Amino acid sequence: MTITKEIIYNYLQNVFDPEVPVLTVLDLGVVRDVSISGQNVEVIITPTYSGCPAMDVIATNIKFELISRGITHVTISTILSPAWTTDWITEAGRQKLKQYGIAPPQYKVADNQANIKNVPCPICNSQDTKVISEFGSTACKSMYRCNACLEAFDYFKCY
Repeated sequence: MTITKEIIYNYLQNVFDPEVPVLTVLDLGVVRDVSISGQNVEVIITPTYSGCPAMDVIATNIKFELISRGITHVTISTILSPAWTTDWITEAGRQKLKQYGIAPPQYKVADNQANIKNVPCPICNSQDTKVISEFGSTACKSMYRCNACLEAFDYFKCY
């Protein structure tokens, strides 16, 4: 079998973020590149933030996915620069977050906006929401409550 980037990227659609299992590593934007040399495949990833505990699991899951597809010479490399930002989450990924009940990032980091006050509720779309805690179920999320439907929800922080 001839290994191509297209084939590898298709396989990577089966690797999900362990902390947000509706997002693939491609939706999340942590896969920076794929390099192929003969039968050797290198997948280059960037962590969502320094010390993210999910990155080891993601690297292992990428390796397992490719090995399960018959690609046995797999290297996972991590690069830190440029640093990952929530801008790298795909539009499809943002929609998946909302459907899962997590409010997606509300602006592009590149836009350099200050703290957003009213994060739209992913359940009822109301903008009448309030931050409960700057720390949600994981370090990359804040906890909000919707004043309209009274549901609590995570907000994927912009960074």
